[in-house]
Amino acid sequence: MFGVSTCCLQHTPLSAALEQLETVTDTVEVVDGGLHFLDGPDILETFSFRYFIHAPARSVNIASLLTPIRRASVEVITRCFEIAAEADAGVVVHPGYCAWQEVREAAIGQFRISLEELKIAADERSVTFFMENMPNWGHFFLRTPDELPMLDGVGLALDVGHAHTNGCLEHWIEYPAAHYHLHDNNGNEDAHTAVGDGTIDFAPVMEAVRRNSPATPVIEVATFEGAIRSIEALRRL
Repeated sequence: MFGVSTCCLQHTPLSAALEQLETVTDTVEVVDGGLHFLDGPDILETFSFRYFIHAPARSVNIASLLTPIRRASVEVITRCFEIAAEADAGVVVHPGYCAWQEVREAAIGQFRISLEELKIAADERSVTFFMENMPNWGHFFLRTPDELPMLDGVGLALDVGHAHTNGCLEHWIEYPAAHYHLHDNNGNEDAHTAVGDGTIDFAPVMEAVRRNSPATPVIEVATFEGAIRSIEALRRL
């Protein structure tokens, strides 16, 4: 069974979005932000889904050179871990970015500090988290597989659409992943279109998903109709 991200219903209140997703899946990844911001586990506990939570990513940068922002980013994600512990959910986290190439090494140092703090926070709450690879966005980290050593044992959430925008999906799928985000694009823009509407060859992607079972494949597209079409397309593979 494919999971579905609430990304496809991001303009619908979370309770209504979860009711709609009940008709198509038993696994949901909640995008913790906007209308789907989680201030506690209560709404999740009213449904019987298997949950994952995408930790807040807007305004969050765990690699910030500004220490107060880095610490606040870790605090925001730690709060997400607390909710995830109550909902028995895994958590997807973004690796952050540096604003200037000249300070990249210093930002990597900040990322490593944050990663150690997040490992401790997750262990204390018995929560599993995964770090997601990024699309072709400026100076974000984890755009190509050569940066995998940065994860230092943390599981990879492989976003195939992001990998495709960097022109290296075929290399990413060679590595074990603990979680997957499935969506399509034309190789240039992170459009989160339905599977089959872009230029990704999903046959080798699904081979990688099967090879890395029990990693969970989650459809992360922009519309509910696109989620339905993606489920149908992937089932044919």
